[in-house]
Amino acid sequence: MLQIKDLRLQNRLVLAPMAGITNLPFRLIAKQMGVALVTTEMVSATGLVRGGEKTRRYLKSTPQEKPLAVQIFGPDPATMAEAAKLIVEAGADMVDINMGCPARKVIRTGGGGALLKNPDLAAEIVHAVAKVCPVPLSVKMRAGWSPNTPMAPDIAALLEQAGAHVITVHPRYVTQGFAGSADWGIIKEVKERLHIPVIGNGDITTPHMALFMLRQTGCDGVMVGRGAIGNPWLLRQILDLEAGRPVRRPSLVERRAVILAHFQSLKDQIGEDRASRAMRGLLLKYTKGLPHSSRFRGTFTGVRDLSTIMDAMDRYFAVLNGPAPSFSPLHPPRAKTGTTHS
Repeated sequence: MLQIKDLRLQNRLVLAPMAGITNLPFRLIAKQMGVALVTTEMVSATGLVRGGEKTRRYLKSTPQEKPLAVQIFGPDPATMAEAAKLIVEAGADMVDINMGCPARKVIRTGGGGALLKNPDLAAEIVHAVAKVCPVPLSVKMRAGWSPNTPMAPDIAALLEQAGAHVITVHPRYVTQGFAGSADWGIIKEVKERLHIPVIGNGDITTPHMALFMLRQTGCDGVMVGRGAIGNPWLLRQILDLEAGRPVRRPSLVERRAVILAHFQSLKDQIGEDRASRAMRGLLLKYTKGLPHSSRFRGTFTGVRDLSTIMDAMDRYFAVLNGPAPSFSPLHPPRAKTGTTHS
């Protein structure tokens, strides 16, 4: 269990916010795998306050995924506070402030990881949001802007004093992006400094690594991000290992079913054209490490038609248990006879 203010989570596993990934379809899959808390993609506070229709789509939710955290970014305390109120009105169970994103378009706004260059402003934002936020307030931060700037333990202490209820630490510097290795020792330093829960994040790609992070750092919870892309079963496996159960690996039948469910849900949410583009990248992740996967991926490179991609996947899974297939370039999709993939 993990208690954050008055929010009691069923376990210590959290899904990280990831742009283009943690949309509603993927969050629902993560919940099915047992994760205690899911988080939306990063949402612009300015876009929310201005009433942008595209921005408000990020708030679309369903009861099946609760509890839900919504992550916002921005450099202005008043705007961030107003956005937090809108998020709570939309039904969020937690507000999360992004203080770690290294993307240039976010850094240019003065939000995300740029806030770590100005700890006083970061604390002012947390204070402004905390005053209007009736639900738990979290902050996701990095180790610092760079090794030569204020470090996570000092900044996290300021944010706790300003009103944060939980801090998530990704122990890379903003200037690192995703290069190098995450320094889990920084998570431990933050945990030893604070009185509120600390969640560790970074480089969790196996269930054993999640438990090792908990033991090594003393953190209260683990946030899984990129390791779950194309491998949501990692979330279930972490919980299995922690509970002393046999670690369940997905069968080919389950893997195919989850892929199809993900794709169908994406199609329903964002339309066939956008879903088809997203599926190409997701299939690379979902099939990584499977037999003949590199040859399979070559069959749909450049293909954007949903039915053609699905046909390729059907043929691939049909031969996985058989002899090595001889893949050939894809033909135009066959005519449908009333049946659809679901």
